[in-house]
Amino acid sequence: MVRNQIANRGITDERILDAMREVPRHLFIPPDLYPYAYTDGPLPIGEGQTISQPYIVAYMTWLLKLERDDRVLEIGVGSGYQSAILSCLVKEVVGIERIPALAEQAQKRLHDLGYQNVTVHVGDGTLGWGPDAPYNGILVAAAAPYIPDPLLEQLAEDGRLVIPVGDRDNQLLERIRRHGGSIHIERLSPVRFVPLVGRWGFQGGWL
Repeated sequence: MVRNQIANRGITDERILDAMREVPRHLFIPPDLYPYAYTDGPLPIGEGQTISQPYIVAYMTWLLKLERDDRVLEIGVGSGYQSAILSCLVKEVVGIERIPALAEQAQKRLHDLGYQNVTVHVGDGTLGWGPDAPYNGILVAAAAPYIPDPLLEQLAEDGRLVIPVGDRDNQLLERIRRHGGSIHIERLSPVRFVPLVGRWGFQGGWL
């Protein structure tokens, strides 16, 4: 998976590649899908949600340009796989998941597997998580109609926010940087994610 799907597509950061090798992706999906755990695509995890394609997990992580002492906010924890990858790279990961059952399962799974620097909260991810702000990196694993203001407000100086923006059929991955009081937006690759539901996202699903 790492050699063919990730390194061969240009992700050369050894810290990310090592994390992708170390985290057992099959333990973050339903047992009946184990044979597909390391294939090149997303997979359902229940509650209408998915675990992202391995390359997209690596690519979004790479876009954050993380350092060991960074603190990261992850929106849309899902199964906890992306959280586990991030936990190998940074000091602390704060996760938000709006579906209580997924949040509970992810927190238990991460704890049982030894990822002790991740905390998962149940809540509206479009509001971020103010008590632990600001964050050096914010990763959003669902598509928003626009960039939520609360996430911009919780981004530290020189912090990076990676988020898919668009509708059901047309989404672009964007990277936002805060520097010197200004916001800089890069529009990158076309992607396809489930909707980001919440006050600053889609109201109950796609518009």
